[in-house]
Amino acid sequence: MSERGLCSRREADVWIERGWVFVDGAQVAALGSRIDPAAEITISQEAERDQLRQVTILLHKPVGYVSGQPEPDCTPAVTLISAASQMQQSGDPPFKPWMLRGLAPAGRLDIDSTGLLVLTQDGRIAKQLIGEDSQIEKEYLVRVSGEMVKGGLELLRHGLELDGKPLKPAWVKQLNDDQLHFILKEGKKRQIRRMCEQVGLAVIGLKRVRVGKVRLGDLPLGQWRFLRADERF
Repeated sequence: MSERGLCSRREADVWIERGWVFVDGAQVAALGSRIDPAAEITISQEAERDQLRQVTILLHKPVGYVSGQPEPDCTPAVTLISAASQMQQSGDPPFKPWMLRGLAPAGRLDIDSTGLLVLTQDGRIAKQLIGEDSQIEKEYLVRVSGEMVKGGLELLRHGLELDGKPLKPAWVKQLNDDQLHFILKEGKKRQIRRMCEQVGLAVIGLKRVRVGKVRLGDLPLGQWRFLRADERF
């Protein structure tokens, strides 16, 4: 079900246990059931309604918050999600505490970085953004100090490796002496900072301005909004 994009694996387990999954028209209620790979899988209206209730939130994360699991003496970005910090859009539902349940970041943005952070309850969106086969672009503006090594820009674009593995090609442009523009299709831990270190630069500011087709836009720092029905990554 996850591979077909119907839901996340966690959702599939819950739906099967609730009797909301059908294979070739027959209800399946046992986890781990084996089926023909060509079989038709459908879900009940209850599952569809459950999926429609799942929210995806776009946060303009400030420096000083971690995006994922809290580290000692660190505050997770999800604590910024409240009714008071919501940027209202026409047609938005009111914020409710249940919307925080299962809300998880779909991609890293380290404690020293700012910009667009996507948090979602929807496993399909999480897989689209951070799955192994994801081709979603992430765009960054990066302020640096230091002197780049000869040929450094070409190395940033393609030729570096992290943790013993070569990096995918990146789109990198030098905007001026202290600012670079990055577009990546992967998100290793502190990737841009570590890439810059390899070419003689230190990152002193990093801001993510786009994930896929969704831009940070005019979302104020520290505030959030819902992903609109007309937006797709």
